[in-house]
Amino acid sequence: MMVYLMACASIMRTPEHFTCFLLLVSVIHAANYGPTDRIFLNCGANGEISDDDGRKWTSDMNASSSVGNSLASDAATQKPSVPTTPYMSARIFQSEFTYSFTVSSGRKFVRLYFYPADYAKHVAKLGVFSVDIGPYSLLRNFSAFETATNLNYDFFSKEYSVNTGSGGDLNVTFTPDPNTPDSYAFINGIEIVPHPDDIYSSKGFTLVGASGSFGIDNTTALENVYRLNVGGQTISASGDTGLFRRWGDDTPYIYGSAIGIPVAADQNVTISYPSGFPDYVAPVEVYKTARAMLPNPQANLGFNLSWYFDVDTGFTYLVRLHFCEIAPDKTKPNQRVFEILINNQTAEAAADVILWASESKVPVYKDYGVFLPLGSPRQDLWLALHPNTYMTPMDYNAILNGIEIFKVNTSGGNLAGSLPNPIPSQPIIDPSRVLPLSKSDHKGGIIGGSIGGGLAGIVFVSLVVCFLSHKGKRQKNQNSSDRTSNWLPLSLYGNSDATAKTYGSYAPSNLGRHFTFAEIKDATNNFDEDRLVGVGGFGKVYRGEIDGGTTKLAIKRGNSLSGQGVNEFRTELEMLSKLRHRHLVSLIGYCEENSEMILVYDYMAHGTLREHLYKTQNQPLTWKQRLDICIGAARGLHYLHTGAKHTIIHRDVKTTNILLDENWVAKVSDFGLSKTGPAMDHTHVSTVVKGSFGYLDPEYYRRQKLTEKSDVYSFGVVLFEILSARPALNLTLSKEQVSLAEWALHCHKKGILDEILDPYLRGKVSPECFTKVAEIAVKCLADEGIRRPSMGDVLWNLEFALQLQESAGEGSVEMENDETPLNGKSKDFNESVTDSTSITSQSLASVDSNGLTPSAVFSQIMNPNGR
Repeated sequence: MMVYLMACASIMRTPEHFTCFLLLVSVIHAANYGPTDRIFLNCGANGEISDDDGRKWTSDMNASSSVGNSLASDAATQKPSVPTTPYMSARIFQSEFTYSFTVSSGRKFVRLYFYPADYAKHVAKLGVFSVDIGPYSLLRNFSAFETATNLNYDFFSKEYSVNTGSGGDLNVTFTPDPNTPDSYAFINGIEIVPHPDDIYSSKGFTLVGASGSFGIDNTTALENVYRLNVGGQTISASGDTGLFRRWGDDTPYIYGSAIGIPVAADQNVTISYPSGFPDYVAPVEVYKTARAMLPNPQANLGFNLSWYFDVDTGFTYLVRLHFCEIAPDKTKPNQRVFEILINNQTAEAAADVILWASESKVPVYKDYGVFLPLGSPRQDLWLALHPNTYMTPMDYNAILNGIEIFKVNTSGGNLAGSLPNPIPSQPIIDPSRVLPLSKSDHKGGIIGGSIGGGLAGIVFVSLVVCFLSHKGKRQKNQNSSDRTSNWLPLSLYGNSDATAKTYGSYAPSNLGRHFTFAEIKDATNNFDEDRLVGVGGFGKVYRGEIDGGTTKLAIKRGNSLSGQGVNEFRTELEMLSKLRHRHLVSLIGYCEENSEMILVYDYMAHGTLREHLYKTQNQPLTWKQRLDICIGAARGLHYLHTGAKHTIIHRDVKTTNILLDENWVAKVSDFGLSKTGPAMDHTHVSTVVKGSFGYLDPEYYRRQKLTEKSDVYSFGVVLFEILSARPALNLTLSKEQVSLAEWALHCHKKGILDEILDPYLRGKVSPECFTKVAEIAVKCLADEGIRRPSMGDVLWNLEFALQLQESAGEGSVEMENDETPLNGKSKDFNESVTDSTSITSQSLASVDSNGLTPSAVFSQIMNPNGR
């Protein structure tokens, strides 16, 4: 196929914007680097379409190929996480096929996009093939299906940097594997973006742990295997410097519980690129955020801040580390000096960012080469930072802003490697948030059913413990976090003015009652296992008693091995200490002594909503009880969205986070992932995806743009759970029924929604009430947030549905005076989608919240592009 690109018709250059018009491929984008021959091919599709980053993708339908035959096909199914562009159509090859692009000379990023689904008659598992670009072998016997399965992704992309020499054709060849019966090759999207020749080239990269150096020149091809914005949020392609690179979250790669803390520069801080340092090296957002060690110098001496990366052996790797000193009190050399270790070898004995950059707020990067001898197919590449004591710096600490890791081709032009190692299932979402676990006799209810993890969570924790143990044995010589945890009290996170100014105050302030550890031990009978009522990712939850047994508490004790740590602990404290509402769980206090992190709540006698719907020995809830509980939860969420001083998005609405007190009053719980909503002049919050499988808003999942409508989607799943008494995800069912949300929408479309009704409820729900609740739930599950109702409108319609049930003779409902429906009529849902002001403050039995500051939450997300 020949793709001819014309020169720019017009170029306008400002310090921040570059606009380039192409004849066939048009991209309008704020960028620092603006090449003229960008190509975005949506393979197998018709026409032109824009992706979530605003890039326009053109079809390859009418193009001719140099060699080979092909067919176009749409994917048989679209998983909720998968964006339409460029993943929902593909070009299929049953024999060798070559795309030929006419491009300018110089280096190019070539990105290949894969969604391993079934296409036409082609089964995903049989898609085994090779990919070559000119003399370089990019992929050999490559299975997109197995790659996605091992990584637990729905879709993914591969990025390469190759040089096209003096210009001409850039040929990309796909070849089905001849050794796999009925094999075929496929591609969903091809992106070609020129980049400066010198951005990754050098004649002398230092080889860590070996003598000599290696170079990267125009004959070298690279594969980017990791690119991370350390300590910051994911940066999408549109947020890069015109090269459309995606910078991911680093937390999934941090070893152990010693995660340090993320830090960020003040909004008014300006990052100054030095002379000779091109601003396209990395976006400014990379240098405005970082991950540092703890603000407690003595604690830092006991551990390394470490990351590990699964890579192929038999290759040399270029490791690029980005630094920028953004702490206001770090302005001189020898204030923060640290060691950099790569694969347990010293790369830098005395890294001093200020010394390298000459001043603060100035970025710098360092490149290192690492060779991994061929042995087992794959190996972990380790990166560790540790304070330098020999230089006696003012602060025993370390900092890192960004990581890029590239695989370098072998002398024969090979970049192809083996399949990535399988990782524990569901790495994108915190596994403790998938399925709750309660003891067989339950021992009463808990606040913690919400926090209680599930069998899947326990299996995952067991795997992690085994994994960390295995890692520890392999890294005996490493001064790492397998010996010393960073699970430290909030009070150790800095008391000095400088520390508070740098990291923000972590010291408790007006956060409820401060319990001593002795009081907690006494309340739980020294954490008696007979008082254990739940286990979750954060830790164990116990039933506690104080005041001579007259006051019952739920006590959540943090686990030092848990991935959920200081940030989630702090977020929960901040949120619940400033929120008061009848339908929000009440935080009593906390304990932080003896390196403990313990949260104390009101005791919820009837546990979680989920424990009364399925997989339980409890008596099934009546239909009226279910409606009352959903109305109460909706009131709590509506208060979060509109009644507090700032909009608060819960971000983890599900039946295990709806608790029931002794009077069956519903209370929303677990605010560890909550986020303060967008300012009035913004429509959303851009943030890394967090939540629970089965409840996750597909629009939020695809675009990483969070709004209160994400909670509405999750609540829609809850409504279908109370209708059907089945979990949001059931992997034992047929493929089309695994997801309750997808199955319910399918049944609604077919007009058979009544078939999913809980058998216990048959004959007990009036048809009018069932229709109204189903209508509410379906509207909540709209694919686009703008088409979903507000939580206030959901509340309005649920109250009306309850009236419909009562009028059908199901009995009366006792409601408090401040919780009566605002109107006896139901709103039309088409109207309610756009009118979010219909519920007034009269429906909120609330106390205003003080202002809340967003807090970063530790992420278990492996890759926001797919699960």
